Amino acid sequence: MYLKKYWLLLCLAASISPAYADVLVILPESGAMARAGDSIKRGFLSAYTASGSKEKLIFVDSTTNSMDSIIKKKTNNKTKLIVGPLARPHIEQMMELSPKVPVLALNDVNKEANHMWQFSLAKQDDAATLNRLLKKDKIKKLYVLRQSGLESATELFMMALMTEFGDGIEFINEQPKKLSRKEGLLLLGNHNWIEQLGQLPERNIYATPISIEQGRSIPLGLSFCDTPALYNGQWADLIEAYKEQPENMAFQRLLAFGGDAWTITEQFLNHSDDEHFSFSGRTGLIEINNTKIRRQPACYQQQKNGIQTLKLS
Repeated sequence: MYLKKYWLLLCLAASISPAYADVLVILPESGAMARAGDSIKRGFLSAYTASGSKEKLIFVDSTTNSMDSIIKKKTNNKTKLIVGPLARPHIEQMMELSPKVPVLALNDVNKEANHMWQFSLAKQDDAATLNRLLKKDKIKKLYVLRQSGLESATELFMMALMTEFGDGIEFINEQPKKLSRKEGLLLLGNHNWIEQLGQLPERNIYATPISIEQGRSIPLGLSFCDTPALYNGQWADLIEAYKEQPENMAFQRLLAFGGDAWTITEQFLNHSDDEHFSFSGRTGLIEINNTKIRRQPACYQQQKNGIQTLKLS
């Protein structure tokens, strides 16, 4: 009952359209990206409500409205910030339109524009963080074992990791029985696939978030880097939100992403002249420098007494 009341209040906050918006949020409400958009919206609203902010929000559907129409009809001289869009083609269209209102885009593209920040769960950030962990562990040779059929899902991550790590990455078809002190094994596959591998080396084994599933055991010694909000209760605004999607960690990450998007929004609104700041967010350490936004997820290792946080410095 409490959960239904909680989401009713959030939906009510989203449905009341003021005469103007301090913050215009552009997200897909239908189509292939609708569920992702809904999760981000819920996370954004949860953090917004918890903050006690009085800023006026308006949500606009990017599926049924063009970027040009949204800018012309939904912004005016009182609009302080646009959050979104999510789809990369829409972000590129927004860049071409070059609105007078600053934009916090919720994805990244291979372009930059004035007064537009790009915040995302980028694979490049995941790869950079894992590379830091590998360096901390003094790994010089990294073997990569991929699950057949999931190559495309990890391609961007691997391209970024190869750039970060440099020489010393080798793709293999069978897992090694032993690893030397400076050798590591990266497993790229889902949880069921990892379970079928059988006995794994006792040290220097790594994975990505696609291998971690709610309520499923993690191999002893496995290290990975992921969204901090999934592993501790620091963010009260997400506790109720996670109850809506207890089994789907992919959408839980998007809830956390939406919450961090609000925190960045609030920082921009309250400190519009400060374009250099950082905070410990739900999705990791967030650093904003001019129009650049970097995210460093937290790293963990499954130990005998549970999941432990790893220090990278």
